Amino acid sequence: MPLISEEPQIPESAQGPRVTPAAGRTAPTPRPVPGPRSAATPRPGRPGPGPARPAPPAQRAHPAPAAPVPAPARPKPTENGSAPQIQLIPAPAAGALDAAEEAVDLLLESGRAPGDILVLTTGEQHPWAAHELSFGEAAYWAQHDAGDDVFFADVSAADRAASRPVVVVAVNGDADRTVARTLPVARDRAGALLIVCGDPQTINSALGAGV
Repeated sequence: MPLISEEPQIPESAQGPRVTPAAGRTAPTPRPVPGPRSAATPRPGRPGPGPARPAPPAQRAHPAPAAPVPAPARPKPTENGSAPQIQLIPAPAAGALDAAEEAVDLLLESGRAPGDILVLTTGEQHPWAAHELSFGEAAYWAQHDAGDDVFFADVSAADRAASRPVVVVAVNGDADRTVARTLPVARDRAGALLIVCGDPQTINSALGAGV
């Protein structure tokens, strides 16, 4: 039988690595070299170029107090012609001081500076005033002159107290004559707002007009 020369068959495993992607994978695509972003290329998630939107007007955040109080702007004093706004908070004599303290808290929360507020009492003095006076009147009035904190005083000192944007009066005494003398003075000391805490009939009679 004649011999037939056959070419040796090289198995596939011996032919060397084949350049085929692995199952389930795609050949990697070369990424472009990052460069500067042109103005015409929109950012992801944003619309393409178009007319520029006007900037929205700036909005100021105004706190919402539980009771109406004026804005913290400092108006002209009453002697220059502008009358203060008057607010009446009905309260019995025994609760007038507490009502005045709540009014002060609302004013501070609304943005009023502590030095803008003067509190006058027609009856018993505020505990802060009684405490500070125990160190002497000189130190007590020095705090008033500094003008950097709420100041509490008796109505007998209303003439000595300087004008402030807000005056709060606690009608915690029953002496109608004292109230009638104090409220007009307090109104003159108030540059923007006069808050009176007490019996409405007594207050209206002292001010000479309905509040």
